[in-house]
Amino acid sequence: MSSNPFRLLAVIALLVGSTALAADFEAGALKIEQPWSRATPPAGRVGAGYLNVVNRGPAPDRLVSASSPAAGRVEIHEMLMDGNVMRMRELPSGLPVAAGETVALKPGGIHLMLMELRAPLKQGSKVPMTLVFERAGKVEIELSVESAGARDAPPKHTH
Repeated sequence: MSSNPFRLLAVIALLVGSTALAADFEAGALKIEQPWSRATPPAGRVGAGYLNVVNRGPAPDRLVSASSPAAGRVEIHEMLMDGNVMRMRELPSGLPVAAGETVALKPGGIHLMLMELRAPLKQGSKVPMTLVFERAGKVEIELSVESAGARDAPPKHTH
């Protein structure tokens, strides 16, 4: 075995770097891709969760609720323009996911609102969450916490 220090550093970088990448999860015909969140300030009481829901099945489904031990409650929210003002509102009837479609939960649009955080979300950590779908049922996921200024999901791990 070669003792090339650069090879060892490359292997360590791959292992360490891949731990922060968001994993994909499955529930029935649904695939939950790249769930992530942003780090929150120490006194922050709210956070947000982002992900893609891919419906690979022939029937529609609906995200009806979400919960996390990291938050007092989790709500499904959307942001929309009301004149010149951006407003956020809860989607009390859930989020439809049409058959064969992908629904993106992302900053500035539909997202999961983590309310009454029990502790700040720290970069590099994982936030456990349960999503409940009308057809697919419950799926346990983890949000990968990125930097406070992150604008998108981390790149997918392709190995």
